[in-house]
Amino acid sequence: MSEHLHDLASRRKDYETAGLDLPDVDADPMVQWQRWYAEASEAGCVEPNAFVLSTVDAEGWPQSRYLLVRGADERGFTFFTNYDSAKSEQLTREGRAAMLFTWLQLHRQVRVVGEVQRVPDAESDEYYASRPRGSQIGAWSSPQSQRIPDREWLEQRVEQMAATFGDAEVPRPAFWGGWLLVPRRFEFWQGRPSRLHDRLAYTLLGEGDGDSWQIDRLAP
Repeated sequence: MSEHLHDLASRRKDYETAGLDLPDVDADPMVQWQRWYAEASEAGCVEPNAFVLSTVDAEGWPQSRYLLVRGADERGFTFFTNYDSAKSEQLTREGRAAMLFTWLQLHRQVRVVGEVQRVPDAESDEYYASRPRGSQIGAWSSPQSQRIPDREWLEQRVEQMAATFGDAEVPRPAFWGGWLLVPRRFEFWQGRPSRLHDRLAYTLLGEGDGDSWQIDRLAP
């Protein structure tokens, strides 16, 4: 067995970072998330908008994968993908999902749970139009989550689609677009020494214009 694997049980790192307490955070969890995202960007964290999306398949098995969030506002978090993919099928069936943002350099993570819905077509059109042309053609070329014979088959599909569109504008495929996760719960985690980490959970109270958030400290 590799000597590196022997390190797994004994690997330790104390998190010498500033604490996190109720007076430190905004009453609105999205504002607090935006603050932490800005600090992660300024700290040079790699892909600070990367997150793990977790869903449940038809047999009840949890499924997780990394994506990139493309919007974070008062509505929630927006990301884009193939509507025929396994993840989209699971999102459609269950109507809910979990997100995990991790900024290792700052010893921080944020967990989010909420309901999901497709974004309006106009919003998907706008984002798709902003993508590099190669990514646009890639969206047409890849039957995401489906079995394919080999890499060569995929590359040939890309060539075919590139030839099909030529120099013309590449429209958004109807099977590709955005999802919005509307949060119901956030948890902000800050690493602290001796594994006595700080955890603050926001829970949505009510829905609509008068909604508010309850903030609780959780044991590490």
